[in-house]
Amino acid sequence: MAASTCLWEHWAQSAPTQIALTTVQRQLTWLEVKQQVVQYRHQLIDRAIVQGQVVCLIGRAQETLVFAYLACLAHGAVPAIVAQQSDELLEAKLSALYLKDEPAVVWNCCSSTELPSLHFQSRGTSQHRSAVPSDIDIASIIFTSGSTGRPKAVVHGAEQHIASASGLLERFRFVVGDSWLLSLPMYHVSGLGIVWRWLQSGAAIKIASGDFRQDISDVSHASLVSTQLKWIVDNQWPTKLERVLLGGSHIPLSLIQQAKVRHIDAWMGYGMTETASTVTAKPVDELPSSGYVLPRRKLKLDDGRIFVAGDTLAKGYYWQGSILPLELQSQWLDTRDLGEWVNGNELRVIGRTDNLFISGGENVHCEEVEAALNTLPTITQSIVIAVEDEEYGARCVAVVQSAALPTLDEQRQRLAELLPRFKQPVAYFLLPESLSRSGIKVSRAEVKKWLSQYQSNYVVIS
Repeated sequence: MAASTCLWEHWAQSAPTQIALTTVQRQLTWLEVKQQVVQYRHQLIDRAIVQGQVVCLIGRAQETLVFAYLACLAHGAVPAIVAQQSDELLEAKLSALYLKDEPAVVWNCCSSTELPSLHFQSRGTSQHRSAVPSDIDIASIIFTSGSTGRPKAVVHGAEQHIASASGLLERFRFVVGDSWLLSLPMYHVSGLGIVWRWLQSGAAIKIASGDFRQDISDVSHASLVSTQLKWIVDNQWPTKLERVLLGGSHIPLSLIQQAKVRHIDAWMGYGMTETASTVTAKPVDELPSSGYVLPRRKLKLDDGRIFVAGDTLAKGYYWQGSILPLELQSQWLDTRDLGEWVNGNELRVIGRTDNLFISGGENVHCEEVEAALNTLPTITQSIVIAVEDEEYGARCVAVVQSAALPTLDEQRQRLAELLPRFKQPVAYFLLPESLSRSGIKVSRAEVKKWLSQYQSNYVVIS
């Protein structure tokens, strides 16, 4: 594995006593982080894992997952990070990572606070172990959400993660002495991005315990959704926060102004799994946009569609020992997102091409309706779903996070100046807590699935 990958070894040599990682129970220096990685790597050695062999890491954002991930990098194994899930969903991921009947190498980092055991999971009679050629650098395999089809296993090398981290850190200050809360799941590119910013900067990370109020109290940086920032502001929780990177859609300006009073610098951005996280970013201000293109990225608009390129672009998609190339158009990846330039060089994301539906002959973007709903004081966040309609072909319903379910009449009065009637939701549902716990934007695919099962009055358009 390239020396640039083992950045923790650099910090262990140059700043051995500096605090690198904290939990509720303990603090570890960079030297102690290195020692933990060595201990975890012995698991790989003891089980005869060879360089280039895929190791499926199961976890969210645990201390054990961080060390298992770094151990894979140090050993030259290929880390594929997945969520703890049902056997059926896990097998769907394993079928992409391993050949048919090939035993899977599974490292479950959820089961213990101690050194978790690595095991082989039988999937048939074959004892064959495939491995990626040693000259191919793979620093992560992360699955997409699968919102538009089967989840894809996106491959990045260390150089893409380092380019992503260094480009953001040229604009978004995170230095030695700072601490970033690792609360987002590492199986999501936003969570893994925090790990690489930590390694690149030599600062510290704090492993979230699940008690958000306690977790946020003593960190300088965090990746949050606007709901979490609202909790901090509304409850006047004491924190040391200096800077937050916000995900999700529309962020109320009033919330940002309240955060500024508390000396919290709030940023928002746009990115995707294939670009190793953030592509554009800026401090949130009066002009709603996703910000400026960050260093080492490229972005262009072609007939309103967003195309991306640059040093952070993925190597391809992993499938049973092979890397399938991205479908590029002259080195550009079609994100299938729609956008426009505002204020000269700021990107405003309008929505996804597959989130557009036609109602009575008029185009409606789900994200446009969500942006309007999210400006209302009673709604924290919203997910708009297209449903079948006999008269108009399609209308939309809204699944909202709110203290109380709004009535149609109330919302029509509030939305009258923001949206024409045909774009307004015909029904509202409260977002179940189970879909909003992750700390990242809510999966539209999961909301569609839940809505279809929860009610029978509306047929969800897939």
